[in-house]
Amino acid sequence: MEGVFIKLEEAAAFESIKYNTLIQRIKRNPGQYQTKIQTQDKGGKDQVLVSVSSLSPKAKKAYKAMQKVDGRDLIIEQRADMAPWYAEYDLNHYIEGHKKQYYEAIELAGKVQIFINYEGDDRTAYAERYALGLGVSTPTLYRYVQAVLEANAWALKLEKEDEQNRDYFKALALCRKPKEKATFPSLTPEQKAVIENIWFDRRFAANLGTVEMLYEKFEEIAVERDWEGYPSIKTVSRYVSHLMDSRGAESARYLAANGTREWKNKKMLKGKRDASSLKVMEYVVGDEHTFDFWVQWTAPNGKVKAVRPKLVAWLDMRSRTILGDVACVDANSQTLKESLAKMIHSTPGGVPRILHVDNGKDYTAKTMTGQDRTKRAIEFDSETVGFYQSIGIEEVGRSLPYQPWDKPIERLFSTVCSKFSKWFESYTGTLTGSRTYAKRQKDVNRMLERGELLTMEEFFEAWTRWKNEKYHTREHRGLKDAGEKWITPISLFENGERYEKAAPPREYTAMLLMKADTALVRNQGIQKFGTLYSDYELAHYVGKHVGIKWDIDDVTKLYVYDQKGQKICEAVSVELLAFGPHCSQAALEQHMRNQKRQEREMREILDSMTRPYEARFEEGRTSDAVGKLDLTIRAERKQKVITLPMDKEYRKERLEAPTRKRKSGAGDEYLAKKAQSALARLRAINE
Repeated sequence: MEGVFIKLEEAAAFESIKYNTLIQRIKRNPGQYQTKIQTQDKGGKDQVLVSVSSLSPKAKKAYKAMQKVDGRDLIIEQRADMAPWYAEYDLNHYIEGHKKQYYEAIELAGKVQIFINYEGDDRTAYAERYALGLGVSTPTLYRYVQAVLEANAWALKLEKEDEQNRDYFKALALCRKPKEKATFPSLTPEQKAVIENIWFDRRFAANLGTVEMLYEKFEEIAVERDWEGYPSIKTVSRYVSHLMDSRGAESARYLAANGTREWKNKKMLKGKRDASSLKVMEYVVGDEHTFDFWVQWTAPNGKVKAVRPKLVAWLDMRSRTILGDVACVDANSQTLKESLAKMIHSTPGGVPRILHVDNGKDYTAKTMTGQDRTKRAIEFDSETVGFYQSIGIEEVGRSLPYQPWDKPIERLFSTVCSKFSKWFESYTGTLTGSRTYAKRQKDVNRMLERGELLTMEEFFEAWTRWKNEKYHTREHRGLKDAGEKWITPISLFENGERYEKAAPPREYTAMLLMKADTALVRNQGIQKFGTLYSDYELAHYVGKHVGIKWDIDDVTKLYVYDQKGQKICEAVSVELLAFGPHCSQAALEQHMRNQKRQEREMREILDSMTRPYEARFEEGRTSDAVGKLDLTIRAERKQKVITLPMDKEYRKERLEAPTRKRKSGAGDEYLAKKAQSALARLRAINE
């Protein structure tokens, strides 16, 4: 190999090191490497070449092996479409299926490489001896050599493209090519398509069609299309099994057989929530659960029945604590209100920030959200006031229909079923269609007759004891997996970081718990529950509709509100007026007083409404204030018409004035006569 120079890139590949690493080695040991400068034919920077003899023995062997492959990269590039099977095969997949063959091939490839590296004399005789030692013929040995050299060439070629070592090609080259399975040569492409069409048909899958049914239809189609031959049912069955083992086929047929809703529940990819980022009482989820056992319940009419109790409860997502749990036979909006009130006013309690509710009509009723339940989004504004907003909840989320995984409280109900319900003698098992095998046969009616069923009160006492003593105080796996400091629900609920919002006054909550309705006010009052309710204030709303509320525990009083929400009165059930001597005198007198009062008020209203504008204006201008300023603007002229003051003494004085004037006039004439007489005498004296 003296006098043979190659590029630095090729030398680095033979040394199995990076290009920059080789340059650093040459700089550190310039005497070890023989290099020369080669001028580029097309100009540009001169190229550095290194002698092959300067490389390590490993690199020399790799270079020599490359030279023994005729045409090397040129042949490989020309035959790129004929790459060996191992060039694109998954190594791990092959090892899993052919582990023994692969490791035997590694050992054999090492021995073949030793033969390739032999540089002694009489190579033919050495090959015969070497083949005998391997237990193979000489042609087989040369076939091994050719396979290893070709594998080396392909490994180097692909390594130049992505810089990944593929020495395992030498072992795979000595292995048998894996036999291609599931080719089904007896099935034509048309027959395969027919089998797939039938097996994955929605109607066929929904009826749980079998392979036997499929083959029966397959034979009918074969006759219709005049196929010369078709495979047996065993071949078709193997092909169906092959289809179901392919990627996504089992999930696709489940979708065809069970529909979108069930497929989403069982097969659709779902995400896992991280509740550790929440605060206690920041996110609360609510739902109803029907227990799988029976209890004794007394109906309002006094009849004793066996019923499956329902639990209405809320779950704090941070601590997994059960809150506001109440039991009933049939839940409604009123039950939910009482459950929320219990959660808010419990100790410790408070108002949650976000409430996630079920899609049922009880949770999304207009009395709860303040808007029609057909609206998917629940938005609170100044015109939308429901029970949720009234008690101070900021945001309410609503689950999508038939998607139980959206409510984490469903996981709690599974725990309740397995840890609590199965301890009851009256347990009859899960009654869902997908788990009918879990149904237990019990004679519930006979148990009721024998008095073996717990009452509703006894059941709820047992439930409360299990919740407080077992569920809340046991280590919760979800809290442990989340790395919480407190791993029992009650400890985390009491000690964790809390969303603080004070509960409203109990009196206000009690008012919100009242049932609401609208009623028509008649001239006798409001008719409700077969009872007449009346109050004097209703006299002003006869013929109009008003809002009413009542306490479910006390229906002797109705709280009446106008259309604007202002309270009108508290109407009570009144005593009906009897006939003749049976009529109560006090009730009759009170009724007549109310009638007269109403008539008087109506006349006053009528009089005020019919008063002329001038009279209203003058009435509005009168004032008894003293020392007022005259702020009107007017001309200062002599008044021709005056108005006499109303003072009595002044009026009396004005009336007596003419008499006094007449008396004073008679005295003046006397004096005038005296003056004329005196004047006449004076004139006579002067004459």
